[in-house]
Amino acid sequence: MTEISISLVWKLENGEMLPGKYSNQHKIIFTPNISILADSAPDWRGNKLNSNPEQTLAASLSSCHMMTFLALAAKMKWPVTSYKDKALATLGKNSKGKMSVTKIVLNPKVEFSNGFSINIEEIKKVQDRAHRYCFIANSLSEEVKVDVK
Repeated sequence: MTEISISLVWKLENGEMLPGKYSNQHKIIFTPNISILADSAPDWRGNKLNSNPEQTLAASLSSCHMMTFLALAAKMKWPVTSYKDKALATLGKNSKGKMSVTKIVLNPKVEFSNGFSINIEEIKKVQDRAHRYCFIANSLSEEVKVDVK
């Protein structure tokens, strides 16, 4: 079994430890060379210049899905030259009435070497397989949609 870790650091800076009086800004350290400032979403008093957990969840899903798709494309010898996505996480109440990320929509755009083309139905099939094999997608309980156009 593989274990993956991050470190998280938060300190009470300027403020009081009372509702609405403290900052949620914190640092997430992935490796000694990679860290990000994180916060709550702007709707919950977070700084919009920092990342938030909902964004990092969408980013994790998008990244995992892309790597799974690329592995499948490589096995099929598809000459992929570019992959872009704009993931959208939706917040709302889940089936238990709790606030959650109720849906994440991935919008992958794949480009191939000149002269290579695949019909949209075949791309959709492989994107669906990538979704089924993605570790992060398999870890989520709410809706994940891959919208290939």
